[in-house]
Amino acid sequence: MTNRTMNMTIEGYEKLKTELNRLKSEERPMILEALKEAKALGDLSENAEYDSAKNDQAVVEGKIKEIEFVLENAKIIEKVDTSIVNVGVNVKLKYVDDGEIDTFEIVGSVEADPFENKISDESPIAQAVLNKKVNDVVTVKSPSGDYDVEIMEIF
Repeated sequence: MTNRTMNMTIEGYEKLKTELNRLKSEERPMILEALKEAKALGDLSENAEYDSAKNDQAVVEGKIKEIEFVLENAKIIEKVDTSIVNVGVNVKLKYVDDGEIDTFEIVGSVEADPFENKISDESPIAQAVLNKKVNDVVTVKSPSGDYDVEIMEIF
């Protein structure tokens, strides 16, 4: 991973800190215990329990390193200006073609979760509406084709 600043809401930052703490205080000790028990079984060359525990350890340590990297490079968005679209705001958009309305929260890429309508500030739709105001109509450049949206509300 390259060193780059990652925008995050305070909620996303706190959620990652909680996950890091859980991995270090719960997952890591459980895996160390599993390794200890697997070693007690004897020959490690054909010990499936040991291999499984080592794989689990690698996954957890990888997650810990990734979260630590993100937290170290996070730029916390604390004050949110709702006069324009930016990271940390919710935005209600109307699709010009069909009149459908969607509401999204613009978040940093680490926090993005389309199932919760949290879209990355790097996504095509967020890129199109960032720094725009209510009533602006913008064209979203999407891999599946361009379309226009109107910014209905920023909150």
